[in-house]
Amino acid sequence: MKHGWEMVPLGEVLVPISREERVQSERQYQVLGAHWYAEGLYTKEQKDGSEIAAEKVYRVEEGDFVYNRLFAWKGSFAIATRENHGCYVSNEFPCFAVERKRLDLQFLRYYFSRESAWTEALGLSSGGTPTSRNRLKEEKLLGMSIPLPPLTEQRRIVAKVEKLAARIEESRHLRRIAAQESLAVSDAASSKAFPAGGESKVGDFVEIQSGYAFKSEWFSDSGIRLVRNVNIGHGRIEWADVARIPEDMSYQFQRFALGVGDILVSLDRPLISTGLKAVRVQDEDLPSLLLQRVGRVMFLRDDVLPDYFYKWLNSRCFTGAIDPGRSNGVPHISPGDITRIPFVPPPLSEQRRIVAYLDDLQAKVDVLKAQQTQSAAELDALLPSILDKAFKGEL
Repeated sequence: MKHGWEMVPLGEVLVPISREERVQSERQYQVLGAHWYAEGLYTKEQKDGSEIAAEKVYRVEEGDFVYNRLFAWKGSFAIATRENHGCYVSNEFPCFAVERKRLDLQFLRYYFSRESAWTEALGLSSGGTPTSRNRLKEEKLLGMSIPLPPLTEQRRIVAKVEKLAARIEESRHLRRIAAQESLAVSDAASSKAFPAGGESKVGDFVEIQSGYAFKSEWFSDSGIRLVRNVNIGHGRIEWADVARIPEDMSYQFQRFALGVGDILVSLDRPLISTGLKAVRVQDEDLPSLLLQRVGRVMFLRDDVLPDYFYKWLNSRCFTGAIDPGRSNGVPHISPGDITRIPFVPPPLSEQRRIVAYLDDLQAKVDVLKAQQTQSAAELDALLPSILDKAFKGEL
């Protein structure tokens, strides 16, 4: 251990404190909870005394060290803030006064922001099950030790950690902005790529086949999968929630059998916050049948490329037409709603050029997304690494 540091039992620097109050039915109480992963206290609910089953509650004051016995292993440790002052907790939330001549509040908070502290708490917990009913009793907490440098050194470490944490958060913010801007550029380019104006409609080129109303009593544990609204994601069918009908029934419904490359659109709440619910059917999705409230695009002519039409569906030309700025999530659309939307396809050569251009643009966006994901993972790992060094005296 670094010179001048010592391992100190928490019992030397934390003093149990109980501001017990008997519940009064006519009073209102701001009841606190503790976020996991040392994210602080929060107002869980405001209750009338008549709604509180316990006879007693416990008042919290700014600067208290508070934890949740049940979820110490999940990092439910916190320092009470000014916003938490005068609020209440149940008896599952022990409170402690901090010996501030020896221990800085934020130094303590950062110590319990580390996964290694939560793992130690788990090892010291006991209860009916290894996880959700495990409790870290006060005497076990107070028996834990903390590496303690002089107070001035604690404050220097806290200041450095907070400076680095601020830089990490700024980097996260800049990366979020960059991701949003790249998506906005892609969206704008996609919208501009498609011709506007003209008198033709979607229905002049395609029809939308709605799926069959398979009865739920036909569903079975095995057989042919049904593509339902819940299975339509963004660009792919999601099979986490599967409904099937017996294979020997499927011959009756061959008109609803899907094929590779089919374009499907959700007719229930087609727009959600993350985009349009539309997919292309893949080999791994077959065999499967189309269920009601999902629409399949059926091409009536050979002068529209499926790839072109699918990209048009995912552009503002289509999504703006079914949701013209009101909100994300029009509850329902019908096949007729889709076929009445203006649609003016250019010659096939131009369609191919537009598809190639948008594919290239999407590939660049995908690279940026991958970089963003990697950067986010690196940033998420950075603060724990900094804290680990801080409490080894290496910061």
